[in-house]
Amino acid sequence: MRHFFNNRIRAVLIVSVLLAGVLAVTGSLTRRSPAKDLVQGLLAPLRSGANALTEQARRIYDYIFRYEALEAENQALKAQIAQMLDNDLMADAISRENDRLRDLLELQKEHEDYVLVDCYVIARSSTEWTSTLTVNKGSDQGIAEGMCAITENGEVVGLVTQVGPNYCVVKTVLDSSLEISATIASSGYAGMVQGGYTTGQAGLLRMDYLPSSAVIRNRDQVVTAGSTVYPRNLILGHVIDAGMGTTGVEKYAILEPAADIQSLEQMFILTDYDQG
Repeated sequence: MRHFFNNRIRAVLIVSVLLAGVLAVTGSLTRRSPAKDLVQGLLAPLRSGANALTEQARRIYDYIFRYEALEAENQALKAQIAQMLDNDLMADAISRENDRLRDLLELQKEHEDYVLVDCYVIARSSTEWTSTLTVNKGSDQGIAEGMCAITENGEVVGLVTQVGPNYCVVKTVLDSSLEISATIASSGYAGMVQGGYTTGQAGLLRMDYLPSSAVIRNRDQVVTAGSTVYPRNLILGHVIDAGMGTTGVEKYAILEPAADIQSLEQMFILTDYDQG
């Protein structure tokens, strides 16, 4: 576009200069006479055209300079907006992390025996049957296979199944191959919790082997029963539905996971705790 303007302006200027030269020469050669008046009359349109061309050239120059100034201003504004967006995103991330750390302090006040390593999610993988998260801490930070991962609120994320020096893979509670002994907190009914992929409840959990006489209520909290891997009373989820099993002698419950696996940014690997 700039080359177009430059060529056009050059042509306008050349024509203007030629016309100005013609007018100057003609004026010097003619004196006040009928012939001169005739020449002046004939040259009037040319003079007017030359003035118009000069004015157009000025406007084109003004437009180019204004265009370049606006372009520079536009680029500066874009950079400023991008910086503001980055600052907002960073502020949001810092705010979320501060909230998590405050909740973690409350958790550690209740469980002073917990030894936790904080990790950030760096990769996700899920299929119709499996669900894993990869985080940025590993054996160099004391993490080993068979350790459980939780949120800052004591919600179960899953189990460490693979470890490298600076990363580890966590099989999440949504994975249908992960089974966890659990109880309904309000009643003490015991069962086994696993991901609901195999029963058509993707993204949910299923608690099986509940007594047929069990009274199961919506929003009942389900927690870990306690083992060498999972401490007691870690939160697994909340009941959203229940029914009778195919055998007719046991019940099951469908749970909404307590941990938001899909949007999880940070978790904590429980490397040690008091099993007494």
